[in-house]
Amino acid sequence: MNKITRHPLSALGYQFIDQQFLPKGKDEYHLRNKQNRSETSYRNLNAQEIELLVRNRNQSDDWNKILVADAFNPDLVKNCKFFGLVRIGKLEPCFLEYHNLRMPVGIYNSHIISCDIGDNVVIDNVHYLSHYILGNEVVLVNINEMATTSHAKFGNGIVKEGETEEVRIWLELCNENGGRKVAPFSGMLPGDAWLWSRYRADLVLQSQFLDFTQKAFDHKRGYYGKVGDRCIIKNTLILKDVWIGSDAYIKGANKLKNLTIHSTPESGTQIGEGCELVNGIVSEGCTVFYGVKAVRFFMASHSQLKYGARLINSYLGSNATISCCEVLNSLIFPAHEQHHNNSFLCAALVQGQSNMAAGATVGSNHNSRGADGELIAGRGFWPGLCVSLKHNSRFATFNLITKGDYPAEMDIPLPFSLISNDVHNNELTVMPAYWFLYNMYALARNAWKYQDRDKRIVPIQKLEFHYLGPDSMMEVFKSLPILEDLCGLAYFRHYPPKTSADNAMVRQKGKELLVSEDPIVDRLDIFAKGWENSNRNVRLIKVRQAYRIYRQILQYYPIYCLLENTIQDSYPSPRDIRVLLSKSSSLESWINVGGQMIRQTDLENLVASIKKGSISSWTALHKAYQKLGQAYGKSKTTHALSLILALEEIKPEEFTDQHLKKLLVAAMSFRSWLSKQILNSRKKDYDNNFRNMVYQDLNERDTVLGSLESNSFIAEDRQNCHSFQEKVSLWLDSL
Repeated sequence: MNKITRHPLSALGYQFIDQQFLPKGKDEYHLRNKQNRSETSYRNLNAQEIELLVRNRNQSDDWNKILVADAFNPDLVKNCKFFGLVRIGKLEPCFLEYHNLRMPVGIYNSHIISCDIGDNVVIDNVHYLSHYILGNEVVLVNINEMATTSHAKFGNGIVKEGETEEVRIWLELCNENGGRKVAPFSGMLPGDAWLWSRYRADLVLQSQFLDFTQKAFDHKRGYYGKVGDRCIIKNTLILKDVWIGSDAYIKGANKLKNLTIHSTPESGTQIGEGCELVNGIVSEGCTVFYGVKAVRFFMASHSQLKYGARLINSYLGSNATISCCEVLNSLIFPAHEQHHNNSFLCAALVQGQSNMAAGATVGSNHNSRGADGELIAGRGFWPGLCVSLKHNSRFATFNLITKGDYPAEMDIPLPFSLISNDVHNNELTVMPAYWFLYNMYALARNAWKYQDRDKRIVPIQKLEFHYLGPDSMMEVFKSLPILEDLCGLAYFRHYPPKTSADNAMVRQKGKELLVSEDPIVDRLDIFAKGWENSNRNVRLIKVRQAYRIYRQILQYYPIYCLLENTIQDSYPSPRDIRVLLSKSSSLESWINVGGQMIRQTDLENLVASIKKGSISSWTALHKAYQKLGQAYGKSKTTHALSLILALEEIKPEEFTDQHLKKLLVAAMSFRSWLSKQILNSRKKDYDNNFRNMVYQDLNERDTVLGSLESNSFIAEDRQNCHSFQEKVSLWLDSL
């Protein structure tokens, strides 16, 4: 049975805060007065204004509770009911226009309870407006219900006075059983979500994170909902416990409940028709359109949900788009694309710059006894058409997975790989360095695209968008001995030695074959163990070419980093490089913390600082991110140099002019090859007869697609390559 209680009409609009939660010496408006930052000086209505308001069919339980600005115009308030303390700013005889919506300033046909209303607002046909503070030039038209409760948390994972822990909102990320849950909060960065969802056995750290969140917000009851200046809300059914920044545009939404919607003049947020958002935070610059359903969610800045997308128990990183599909229990780093109605992502950590194709089902828990599986994908994760993947699986950076129903869990350590399900031969096939061999245009263009589309106003975390980053390069470095071992094993399996070969002998033989690019490698059956949870073969192909490219990348990478962080016309000498290397620690891993690359030791120091209290808030942690980001260029360069020393097996003091010259010459050659690969991989599309057959002639093709010669990205890359060659030539001359 519905529990309906009756109260005196005289109490409507009052006693917003229960007496037990009202601080001593404070009235029920003390937090409202703190929230209302308007400098308007309010006064009581005079007798003539009350008479005009009554004549305009307005009602109030107490006209003395209607306070107005000096420039208040009672002629612009008609057919309204007021209850409780209502404060109204100036109303001038004009109309506001936005996207062809033209509405006269004033308050019409509405039911208003205990609200503060800014200057020159439009409120028309709002059936129920309760406990809100409205900014200036706000437009509210055709709204069924817009109310705030005294215990509103606006999507933040906190508890208010008198509430139990059970009411706290959690995001159950990366795992459907809630074992990695985090409490969302306004301003949460992907790095915060990642840190909190990891280190689950560290109870001290977990307690600190929860404490950070709880103390970031006032736990007192009685805060009003807010609508910032110049917001437009029209044709919307329900808004309950929603805090909205300035310049937001909301039209035709079904239900918005327990939300913070950030919006600024520079980055307005828009929510469109048929959307239902509950228990979440929408950051500035986001767009949510056409039937989206989001529950227990976080949208980072400039991300998009469109066309019926479902986002549940998930964090969506900045500059990401999800359309027409379902995403559950996932933590997604910045620059993710998922556009197709029949794709599904569940219980996954996707580390950014990723793209989900149509029909991709990533994270099927049906192969386990409980809903506790997880999938971890490095940057540049691209599951192709109709790919079905199982939990638990893990993929290195920039792995592309071809169409297929993959029958078992996978753990692929090689970056830039193409993974294929060879049903005919019942094998899993892995092609390392695929992108460099066959699709360099897409790899390079994506790196440019992600950087170009980063619209964050305040980039607290320094994101790495280039495919040559410390994470991917460390994986490349670790891949070399893996390929050497597998190649050596394959050789001795085909040509058994007279005596038993130990691990060192196997690796040495594999390295000898791969460094010399012996053609015999192409004839070997090279298999990996432990990469798929099955008994079938995992076959590696193009190993000789991949090994060569991996080594070339490692030789090119330090020169790329040095030029990226060098002042114009000032090139480091071998001595400068030796000084840089002398300050570096031993070769170490880098961790992708929400799209920001952080050294393992720096991350450990960060965690230790949180646990001992020297970092005592989310704000302090964000400052630590920024500090690490400021040193990133130098740290990345030092790491690149450490990699080349390890590759060449030399010490820092042994690095000579000849070593540097060798690297510079190799870098020039490799950069030129990269540019040719970018052109050739795109040129294949123009030379493909099956692509050309849909056009009457090549002129029509070039009109539709644009000619290869006019491709702006290829032209820009060609210019960048030329600039790189010039700089390296000058550098060589300086030596």
